Amino acid sequence: MTTTMPDRLRDDPDFRRYWLARALSVTGSMVTAIALPVLVYRLSGSTVLTALVSALEAAPYLLTGLFAGALADRWNRRRVMVNSDLVNAMLVGSVPVAHLLDMLTVAHVLVVAFLVQSVYTFFDGANFGALPVLVGRARVAQANSVVWTASSLIELFVPPLAGLSLAVLNPASLLTLDALSFVGSALAVRGIMRAMSEQRDGRQPLRTRVVLADIAEGLRYLVGHAGVRTMTIVGSLQSFAGGGFMALMVVWCDRVLHVGTSGLRFGLVWGTWGIGGLIAAVGLPRLLKRMSPAAITLYALPVSAILGIITPLAPGWESAAIALLVWGSAYVLVIVNTISYRQQVTPEHLLGRVNTAARMLSWGVGWTFGSVVGGVLGNHYGIRTGMVVMGCFLFVAVAVAWTSPLRRIAAGHEAVVA
Repeated sequence: MTTTMPDRLRDDPDFRRYWLARALSVTGSMVTAIALPVLVYRLSGSTVLTALVSALEAAPYLLTGLFAGALADRWNRRRVMVNSDLVNAMLVGSVPVAHLLDMLTVAHVLVVAFLVQSVYTFFDGANFGALPVLVGRARVAQANSVVWTASSLIELFVPPLAGLSLAVLNPASLLTLDALSFVGSALAVRGIMRAMSEQRDGRQPLRTRVVLADIAEGLRYLVGHAGVRTMTIVGSLQSFAGGGFMALMVVWCDRVLHVGTSGLRFGLVWGTWGIGGLIAAVGLPRLLKRMSPAAITLYALPVSAILGIITPLAPGWESAAIALLVWGSAYVLVIVNTISYRQQVTPEHLLGRVNTAARMLSWGVGWTFGSVVGGVLGNHYGIRTGMVVMGCFLFVAVAVAWTSPLRRIAAGHEAVVA
């Protein structure tokens, strides 16, 4: 069994397998992120139901996120990740099968969207703890940068291809790619030889009372650590605004930008966000050599807030794409920086709990309610107005960040460096 850790990530066969698993999963998920709301929109023609897709993709974190993180810290992380992938392959695969049998309904699609993310919370909890153990804490930011760079490249090329495919294929048929990507991810994770969990000797037997105590321990750490707590709060506020925007994205492309729900222009609008994410992922390790994680959050958030207002006001699809590119850079930079920071400062035995609790607050609470509110606002006051109102909430995140302990943490880091 491989026990040594190569100096360079690219020379590490286990990290390459991990990277392949994430790349396959992101590819399939990116196809689904586009195809699923388009599928619901074509089946129902409803703005609210289309926005509900985004809400249901995040809502499971409210129900299972804390438990998934606590259990992932107890169980074998490799086994959790593999089994989660295989279950999701069957769930997603049920949509194209139902379509072929002419039995597909909106309810089926919405239920699958919810169940897939429910299962994914367990994968996520295990994944958050697995990476620091696999590569070492000193290389977490570098490893996250490599993974997010691949994700951003995928987000750059997949949307245009998916948009073109939607011109000739039913969205349900495209979901076959996501089902296959889950299988590929499971095989890649299963091939990782090095441990992704530390020994769990001396742990109490698994009981409801014990699991609740584990959850409470993770929450106490999140609330008690000033940096983790503040980054979680501002991340939740950013996710609230982002969830509202993305919930209206398909309808915005169709009714405001007039690029439809398929084709090259539709795909390009989606793809520019990926370029922004690529810039953020590549730039983070370089920024961390000059700035602390706290400072990066402080300066990236105002840029994200300004672009959150400018983007929906873009007069045409070309200017909207450019605005999405810049906004994506700032938005994703906040996310990757926050995740890397949590993984570096959180004790190993708490990694799953603390990170899934943070994801529950940002993704589960922020994104879910942002999607619902965005859908309601867009339906009652118009798509563009709804998006602008949601973007305004990013300035709340800016205000919280700049009046929080992050300023003291950033100043302390600068003093140490000086």
